Amino acid sequence: MKCWRDREEFKAQVLKWASKLDVKAQAIYVRPMRRKWASCSTAGTLSFNDELIGMDKKLGDYVIVHELLHFQVPNHGKLWKMLMRVHLGDFEAIEGRLKSRAIAIGPRKT
Repeated sequence: MKCWRDREEFKAQVLKWASKLDVKAQAIYVRPMRRKWASCSTAGTLSFNDELIGMDKKLGDYVIVHELLHFQVPNHGKLWKMLMRVHLGDFEAIEGRLKSRAIAIGPRKT
């Protein structure tokens, strides 16, 4: 399992994905979150659970892409799923690994 070195490496990965997905992230926070892995706001603020730093990078990439895609697709419908598949392949398997950790990615905050 390959983990992130620190918050800065994780944030750099968020910026890399944001550029690839053509998303403007106004602010990126990595902080304690009790009930979810991440959240995003319509203002462009992204917050990520600091527990992701100690987890496999594939799980982190899943959460990053999941949230960034919500700037283009605000739900988990067919288009969102197709885009997840395009960027991450079998994203459902990664999603299953995250769900086994007992925190769910919450709904988009507005």
